[in-house]
Amino acid sequence: MSPQTLGKAAAHLKRADPRLAAVIGKVGACRIEFAAPTFASLLRTILYQQLNGKAASTIHSRFAVSCGRQGVTPRSVLRLGLEGLRASGISRPKASYMLDLAGYTASGRLDFTRLSELSDAEVIEHLTQVKGIGVWTAHMFLMFSLQRPDVLPVGDYGIRAAIRRLYDLDDMPKAGEMERIAAPWRPWCSVASWYLWRSLETAAGEST
Repeated sequence: MSPQTLGKAAAHLKRADPRLAAVIGKVGACRIEFAAPTFASLLRTILYQQLNGKAASTIHSRFAVSCGRQGVTPRSVLRLGLEGLRASGISRPKASYMLDLAGYTASGRLDFTRLSELSDAEVIEHLTQVKGIGVWTAHMFLMFSLQRPDVLPVGDYGIRAAIRRLYDLDDMPKAGEMERIAAPWRPWCSVASWYLWRSLETAAGEST
């Protein structure tokens, strides 16, 4: 999405939802950082699961070096094998997920060149055939690699927490309630989600 498209999305959200408009006013222009829709970027998403940013970055850098000159490719990951991945500090379950993804990609069962032609639901179905890739990971790939504008990651803890705080809910919202609240945001739920994540950062800064 271009800066112009992101600006259009923010303008729509401000008109559609007064509470989100207040967040946008504090945060400012949307600055989503996108990655190419490649094997390497999806592998990075798997590696970053359930790790804080600094730890994940350190492990990913170590892993990338171990892949050698050819870089992060299905072949280099398969060459490293389970123990080679573990040597970079990657947990055993995560290493097995990365190897499964490499195997699917190397065999052609997962074709990254086709993903841009698929609907959001088809991308989710295609990616979740790989061990270790759930709907949350597929949502992140849709948003930040394929640049799909209308993804609502209902399983993301940060999004749930932000909605609970912003809309004064007693409990963490379930998927149905999130979809109801997000209805006015469409077709820009991905951009709304980015602002929701930023709203938590803004709240943390105000409390310190």
